[in-house]
Amino acid sequence: MVWKKFRQKTCWIDSFCLYLSLKNDFILLFGMNKHRKKTLALCSFLGLMTLQAWAQNPVDSAIKNPVWGPDWPDPTIWIGDDGLYYSVATGLNRVIKSNDLFHWESTEVRPLSREQRQQIRQYGRNLWAPDVAVVNGERLLYVTIYNSAEDSNIGVLKETKPGEFEFHGLITCGKETGIEDTIDPEVVKDPKTGIVWLFFGSVGGIHRIQLTEDGLALAPDAGYEYVAGLTIHQNPSRSNVYEGSYLYYHDGYWYLFVSGGNYGDHTYQLRVGRSATLDGIFLDKEGRKMMDGYASSILSSEKEDYFYGPGHCGEIYEKGGKTYMFYHCHNKGTENPRQRPMMLQEIKWDKNGWPYFKGGKPIP
Repeated sequence: MVWKKFRQKTCWIDSFCLYLSLKNDFILLFGMNKHRKKTLALCSFLGLMTLQAWAQNPVDSAIKNPVWGPDWPDPTIWIGDDGLYYSVATGLNRVIKSNDLFHWESTEVRPLSREQRQQIRQYGRNLWAPDVAVVNGERLLYVTIYNSAEDSNIGVLKETKPGEFEFHGLITCGKETGIEDTIDPEVVKDPKTGIVWLFFGSVGGIHRIQLTEDGLALAPDAGYEYVAGLTIHQNPSRSNVYEGSYLYYHDGYWYLFVSGGNYGDHTYQLRVGRSATLDGIFLDKEGRKMMDGYASSILSSEKEDYFYGPGHCGEIYEKGGKTYMFYHCHNKGTENPRQRPMMLQEIKWDKNGWPYFKGGKPIP
């Protein structure tokens, strides 16, 4: 709050300074010919309008990407009981927090104790792409537990203290289902039906399956349904292999955000499709099925871009009448090119209800 008040105060100071400058400019108008008078008057007017717009929108000017500079791939964000925003990322090494979405700081909270980490690692060495969701009044953390594409699992943990979790068990195992890359969990409850859904997947395709009401196990007799993307065997280049599922409801549709391409370079990008229901068929803007490998690109990059390879939508939040998306992105300013800091960007909606980013690229 102090920072916001400071920004608003400096906005008015800058506006006053511009007023003095413009006052002098208009005095000079009397000594100029009419063409120079019109040019200077127009420039002064546009400058004043730009500064006034900036002064009235201090929230937008507060965004400076990356919003969290250290490596923070596959972020998930949630609102704690204290009203603050919290986030964890691949590795589950620590928790960061923010009071405004735009400025983040580290905490001393560790999501897993040493004992919990050891318990989980009996199922897999790597912990990837967490997803925190509130199910049946309880805050749960779903996470990829990974050894290989064939030996990959999704587990669930319960929150015991703010930001600290205890392993409950496995939800689904790739060795049992035969679904390669059983990774990147996304859990969402349908407010109309009450059904809790798990979306997940990557090189074996994105799937969904119903969970129990408490979100701690597969629902009895539930079946895996193919939802989106081609398999790595169908599409070795990965251009139409999707991962990093995220569901968001907007104006009558469920939007399925996915990431496609190679996560290590500029080909990685955010794409989207939508369906009227969570159990329906998701289509891209042209009406093509996501299960056939189609999805509409909304955020991408070129090889020479400073920020490249945007992907893995972490969360979407509304604030101040605007909608913002978290995602990770490579940054040529990092020492390690494999690092993926956390980014934040405003997402807009066109007249047909489809999401888009202004300029279609990550912004600083």
